[in-house]
Amino acid sequence: MIAIIDYGLGNSGSIRNMLKKIGVESSITADEAVIRSADKLIIPGVGAFDEGMKQIESLKLKPLLDELVLEQKVPVLGICLGMQLFCKSSEEGVRPGLGWIDAECRRFRLDASQTHLRVPHMGWNTVRSSGDCGLFTGFSETPRFYFVHSYHVVCNRPEDSIGTTHHGYDFTCAVQSGNIVGTQFHPEKSHKFGLQLLQNFVGSKTPCWQPA
Repeated sequence: MIAIIDYGLGNSGSIRNMLKKIGVESSITADEAVIRSADKLIIPGVGAFDEGMKQIESLKLKPLLDELVLEQKVPVLGICLGMQLFCKSSEEGVRPGLGWIDAECRRFRLDASQTHLRVPHMGWNTVRSSGDCGLFTGFSETPRFYFVHSYHVVCNRPEDSIGTTHHGYDFTCAVQSGNIVGTQFHPEKSHKFGLQLLQNFVGSKTPCWQPA
């Protein structure tokens, strides 16, 4: 069973519907017992960084998530804001993040010659994968995913970046460190590409979910 963490921000219903399409049981929950019983976790998110951390802290979810993810090595997927919350900090706010990834979030910095581009970065864009992570396996064509965001993750350890996208410049759109993975884009809005990625996450033959 997959626990979709319910902290009041995110497309939780859409994620559950996508998981249902690939035959995976899931629960949208903030209940400790249900979360502890899950095989894997998904942390969704739409909104502001500080509000996300405030919600997680007010529900007393941080100690539980730290235990499961950092100590028990339960695989976790962060989506959009969910991935950004993995970082130590964000230019969007002042609260510290979960700190699971050695990274920070920065607002897009487009120069004067890029007036044709907009922030937020919104719509479909291609993703180039790197490293040996199973998250991007099984695609018959270059994967395209749906984005909507004004901030992006900057990893201090290059090896934590497993996917990049171009919007004015290349930026990290997917991260992985052991059992911790995240995507800036929304697989739940990305049709066949999103289905494949979620299948890769929940599948049993993706060795990058195993702790080192």
